[in-house]
This record gives sequence, structure tokens and C-alpha cells, in this order.
Amino acid sequence: MIVADTNLILRLYLSGEWTGQSEAVLQKDGVWTAPLLWRSEFRNTLVTLIRAGELDLQTARGVIDDAERRMTDREYTVVSHRVLELATGSGCSGDDCEFVALAEALNTPLVTSDRRLLKAFPRIAVTPDVFGR
Repeated sequence: MIVADTNLILRLYLSGEWTGQSEAVLQKDGVWTAPLLWRSEFRNTLVTLIRAGELDLQTARGVIDDAERRMTDREYTVVSHRVLELATGSGCSGDDCEFVALAEALNTPLVTSDRRLLKAFPRIAVTPDVFGR
């Protein structure tokens, strides 16, 4: 089991140069979890892509349906006090620290490409390319 950040999930469904890394992570560990926040971040990215003309609404609907199915029963709330502590101590955003808090609570790695998280939480955060090896 891993905690997958929103970008890792997105890259699994939106073909691009980073899709292979997400697929390698999925092959190594197919049980992905995330804080409930992932849905809002995911939807926001899809809206941004639609507005930029890079994705049409029908395709976005299919993408979100598939992603939500994958994450069913693997979404968690996190302890707000812990998120505040992590964000205050690290300088990372509260949103990003939700993923860290979940990884801590589940005692599992957070797979992310976020440089700030990787630097602030080296014992928890790991890049997709390293994890997927």
C-alpha cells in the first residue's frame, strides 16, 4: 500500500511523459490510498485542462469516473491537528501535508514528485521513479 499524491494519480489517466512512472508504481504496488482532498485537486486539474482546450468534457468525465472507481474505499480523512503541525514545521502547504499525515497514519510511503515534500519528509516521501524500480 502507498499514499499516492494527486499528480501520480493524474499521470496514470492522462497520457504524457510521466505516465510510465505511474504505471511502474502501480505494477509494484496496486493499492493506492489518498486523503479525500485528492478529488478536489484532481477535478481542479481536469477543469484547467478543459479550459485550456487540452481535454474535452466527455473525456474528463471518463477520467474522473475511472480514477474514483480505483480509489473507492481507499480515501481517508486526516487529523487536522497533525496537518497543521506538519505544515508549520516544514513550510509545505497544508494541502500537501494531508498526504504526509495519511502516510504517517498508515505507516506507508508517500509517492510524490513534489520536491518540497521530498526534501522536508525524506523518510516518508519517495519519487515515483525510485519507488517503481
